[in-house]
Amino acid sequence: MHPYRQLNALGIIAISAMLTYAFADQFVNHELPCPLCLLQRLGFVAVSIGLLLNVTHGPRPSHYGFAIAASVAGGAMALRQVSLHVIPGTPGYGSPFLGLHFYTWAFLLFAFMIAAIAMISSLPRQYDDLGWLQWRQQPLLCKLAIVVITIIISLNALAAFSECGPGTCPDNPEQYWLFQD
Repeated sequence: MHPYRQLNALGIIAISAMLTYAFADQFVNHELPCPLCLLQRLGFVAVSIGLLLNVTHGPRPSHYGFAIAASVAGGAMALRQVSLHVIPGTPGYGSPFLGLHFYTWAFLLFAFMIAAIAMISSLPRQYDDLGWLQWRQQPLLCKLAIVVITIIISLNALAAFSECGPGTCPDNPEQYWLFQD
């Protein structure tokens, strides 16, 4: 039994769900993400990679540290975007979700992840479960998390390249670079 690996897998699935929602919203509402939005998504991907290392190689403080550092960086990017739109009368970027813009939710989620990962990493028993687990040894939940996050990361990378191309992303994107006239 590998309960801490499965707990990390649940975290990966939660991040996957959030990234999937943002990705779907991008196409349903035809709102291309701004460069800061893409960097926040990259922050969530980096957090999931830290958790993925715990799933595949066993929980380690360095993996949790990587996930916390990614959360801090992602939170800083989200806070930067919040600060750009905090002035009264300044329109937010994109449509609100449950009354808040995605970048505000991103900041709150990064702050939550910092606290949650710090608490989970303080549980010492999990560090007895060291070592690589081959695919066939992984619990079903862990396999699901690995497959889902791999698909989500791949689709987001493809969409980001389609939007920005090999160069710098436009500040206020209006069309995909790959499909422009």
